[in-house]
Amino acid sequence: MQLTHRTAGAPVTATYWMDHAWLGTHVEPGVTLDVADGRIAGIRTGVEAPPPGATALRGLTLPGLANTHSHAFHRALRATVQVGTGTFWTWRELMYRTAAQLTPDTYFDLARATYAEMALAGITSVGEFHYLHHAPGGTPYANPNAMGEALIAAAAEAGIRITLLDTAYLAAGFGERPNRHQLRFSDTTAEAWAERASLLKGDDHTLIGAAIHSVRAVPADQLATVAAWAEEREAPLHVHLSEQTAENDACRAAHGRTPTRLLADHGVLGPRTTGIHNTHLTEADIELLGSSATGTCMCPTTERDLADGIGPATALQKAGSPLSLGSDSHAVIDLFEEARAMELNERLRTHIRGHWTAAALLRAASADGHAALGRPDAGVLEPGAPADLTTVALDSVRTAGPVPRLAAETAVFAASAADVRHTVVAGRHIVRDGRHTRIEDVPRALATAVAALHG
Repeated sequence: MQLTHRTAGAPVTATYWMDHAWLGTHVEPGVTLDVADGRIAGIRTGVEAPPPGATALRGLTLPGLANTHSHAFHRALRATVQVGTGTFWTWRELMYRTAAQLTPDTYFDLARATYAEMALAGITSVGEFHYLHHAPGGTPYANPNAMGEALIAAAAEAGIRITLLDTAYLAAGFGERPNRHQLRFSDTTAEAWAERASLLKGDDHTLIGAAIHSVRAVPADQLATVAAWAEEREAPLHVHLSEQTAENDACRAAHGRTPTRLLADHGVLGPRTTGIHNTHLTEADIELLGSSATGTCMCPTTERDLADGIGPATALQKAGSPLSLGSDSHAVIDLFEEARAMELNERLRTHIRGHWTAAALLRAASADGHAALGRPDAGVLEPGAPADLTTVALDSVRTAGPVPRLAAETAVFAASAADVRHTVVAGRHIVRDGRHTRIEDVPRALATAVAALHG
């Protein structure tokens, strides 16, 4: 049986044929997808072979993946922080040392290579939680957004979309001035942050959003300024929330309430807001987040790497908080690993299997992630949606064997980033047969960019 869906009057400028496609509820064999002006113009099922002129995508084609939470410069920490013991707070000191080395040029090189790695992993959009704004010592660059614009340019060269979440980071802790490392992060006041952030401009591949680094890094009386800036622009607003119990304790000592309650009291929560981690929450916190439709971005590989803990993802979702996923510190860049880790963490915590279906986990890695980044029309294979696609091999040593109707389960619970064969963004082939089409040697680019900081 053949089904045809098409947007009226949309001229076809490219056609992809997928031998298997995930259509949100099931795997469909033999699907063609027409692209016009970077969007899906039409979808036809029941097409047994590639039509003349169509590009074949063999494997399981999914909507492009959304990496909802990224700190691009943390990619330079991979492996170097795996020596010795410690906590999040000792890891943070190593992170500060890397941040101190970056310039707009070296940041561009590192981010370009990191975003290319994301493209190779099937990621078509990234949420960059950006707080490294100024020169060492806190002196603004001649272009006050030189670092943010370097990230935007890096994403463009790597071929992926970016939501630059320009971050207010004003204090070292409750009532504490920024330390010497944090001077690069601080605009001094939320008003000064808003003035600088307002100079940033989006484009076809870029959205500009806002972030509150955390309740310890933005004084309570300035939270509303950041929230209002985002609200006026209908922009996404993200915030690190209750990642560490020490932050919760300090917030209670300073304000007599939890970080979630503090954010609620200052108008930060809402459907365009996403809490990152949301690890150590009370039942009342969960209710506040769910009832306000505030999203939750889980970053399981980072949360386990930093010994943060396991957040109450099932309770948050049941309360009404949409779930998305991020690779955060880039201990690995693999959204399939993030998706299955969220499920497997719950199994370890509860001794029960099957908290989310493969479909639900794919939605967290795609549609709900894109929505958290300000693109609610992305992350689906439907006419009118952005033509962003990810194709996963079904014949690798990890994915071979299961029948095609279980391809979604295979992708989520067995595949890795190494199994991504194609990545398409706005109809353009960014990764073809496992190779980046714009950056010839991504491993070399990564090695060179990291060496420039550690050398």
